[in-house]
Amino acid sequence: MTGPDLAGRTALVTGGSRGLGLAIARKLCASGVDVLINYAGSDEDAEKAVASLTGLRGTARAVKADVTDSAALDSMLAQIHSLDIFVHNCSRLTPMFALATDPGVVDESLAIALRPLLAGAARLAELMADRPGRIIAVSSSGAHKAVPGYVAAGVAKAAMESAVRYLAAELAGRGIAVNAVSTSKIDKGDRTVRPEQIKALAARTPAGRLTTPDDVAGVVALLCADEAAWIHGQVITADGGLGIV
Repeated sequence: MTGPDLAGRTALVTGGSRGLGLAIARKLCASGVDVLINYAGSDEDAEKAVASLTGLRGTARAVKADVTDSAALDSMLAQIHSLDIFVHNCSRLTPMFALATDPGVVDESLAIALRPLLAGAARLAELMADRPGRIIAVSSSGAHKAVPGYVAAGVAKAAMESAVRYLAAELAGRGIAVNAVSTSKIDKGDRTVRPEQIKALAARTPAGRLTTPDDVAGVVALLCADEAAWIHGQVITADGGLGIV
């Protein structure tokens, strides 16, 4: 894989053991980054994820912690001596509609979206002291569009994008750039999306296909490059143009 030269940097990717998180970890590792893959679930998945990055320019190891738990988040960050990149990729989708919301699920979605950023912000700033730090959150089009059945996740992503702007304003003076990367429906190749749905969305996308995890990972890596240092508090959309039509 090609990408910016990020050799010598260290990154922590939450939700990094599979799917989009693993694609981001792979892209960063291929760019020379030493990647910490955070996960809260399957140890086996985490081991497979680390093994899949063997042979790339950087290194990879797994760190287990539920980043929605403030104590667990603090404990994990306390074990890290320095950090250049923090990618917040954790999310959970529980389909529901606005007129039939489950308050507990909404609260859980907000905790997943916000706690790693807001509860961890001060410690992340310390770990990135004297470095060109990057904090990048993964968002979605559901943060600003009404996607059927996506209300809990959409509201949480919208709140997360707001948190990105607040953090960007406070951390820019310390040389830390905080941004978000947003996308629409992702083709993960796991058959969770019906073939006819893939075909229909691809036909609507100016670039001619659905977004893949590697597409999003590429934008995350670009935001970590030195040349992106003057981008602060922005939500960069990577969707092949789907959102403009």
